[in-house]
Amino acid sequence: MKKLLTLLSIILLAACAAPTLRGTGDLGVVIERAHGQISLVDTSRRDVYARIGGLGDLSHASVVYARDGRYAYVFGRDGGLSKVDLLEARIVKRVLQSGNAIGGAISQDGRIVVAQNYTPGGIKAFDAETLELLSEVPAEYAPGSFSKVVGLADLVGQRFAYALFDGGEIWVSDFSDPRQPQTQRYPAGLQPYDGLVTPDGRYYLAGLFGEDGVALLDTWRPEQGTRRILGNYGRGQEKLPVFKMPHLRGWSMAQGNAYLPAIGRHEVLVVAGGNWQEIAHIPVKGQPVFVMARPDGRQVWVNYAFPDNGWVEVIDTLSGKVVKTLAPGKAVLHMEFTPRGEQIWISARDDNRVLIYDTATFTKLGELDVQAPSGIFFTSRANRTGF
Repeated sequence: MKKLLTLLSIILLAACAAPTLRGTGDLGVVIERAHGQISLVDTSRRDVYARIGGLGDLSHASVVYARDGRYAYVFGRDGGLSKVDLLEARIVKRVLQSGNAIGGAISQDGRIVVAQNYTPGGIKAFDAETLELLSEVPAEYAPGSFSKVVGLADLVGQRFAYALFDGGEIWVSDFSDPRQPQTQRYPAGLQPYDGLVTPDGRYYLAGLFGEDGVALLDTWRPEQGTRRILGNYGRGQEKLPVFKMPHLRGWSMAQGNAYLPAIGRHEVLVVAGGNWQEIAHIPVKGQPVFVMARPDGRQVWVNYAFPDNGWVEVIDTLSGKVVKTLAPGKAVLHMEFTPRGEQIWISARDDNRVLIYDTATFTKLGELDVQAPSGIFFTSRANRTGF
């Protein structure tokens, strides 16, 4: 009897220690930028179910996901790459892979995680399972000259596109053989500061900080090289500090058109996705930073740079007009839609809150106490190119 009781006690203790049984499809990560910590969230229950510290400098952090949504790969400003298990709420492994980094991407098949680095300039590829370093591509654009890398995005076929801020080029590296990547180089323009790939993975666009316009590469026909589009993008505006520039990852495609922030102006630009020509300008409350489309494309939500960063506006894509203005809190930094778009989560850094809104009625559904929240990343990104 004593042995039986002991065995039952062991089984009960093991059951208590096991993680809560849950799927991964409605989970996510909120960056707590001031504390080197992340909050793990459940979007169906609208709550924080765990917090994980020890992630280093998260002042400029981003997250990508494994194909199954179980593991989050967190890229920190200090060059830290951390693999986090969302179900067991723990760090699986962490490596300091560079001195200064600003993000990363994951391959189409989910087997390779790539980090983009300022110091040393270049990209590094890691095995997604073990975080073993597989290879690296130094961003040496001229003999002895290395560039900061920005705008890293995954492409079809184990390829990654990225821009060289100092080198003025777009590079595409093919990791079909992950230990011996092959790289092609294309001219971009003066100081490309960020980049994105369209949702279908075809076009890579790099915004230019040093001159007007955007460089576009058709990744289906790369032999045609790059071409300049949106020649007036930023024209006539005083050059702004990089931290005030809109993020290209904040552009959106909706109803076949691209919605993007006008640099230095209180406008959202609408660009035809077929020929990349401007077709409309929508007046808004401030200088846009993120211009994000609801998954169905019916709405575009916009947040702003200081001093208007307490506001969020909603554009109806049928009418092309602002239909709602919200004041969620102080220093709105980021927004993220739930997978089907019925909710949007908004981080208000200086209020230490994440606000949750119904996108149909604009009703506030709840709020979470999160210390200095910035980026919000849901596991639905695991199934999207460029995220």
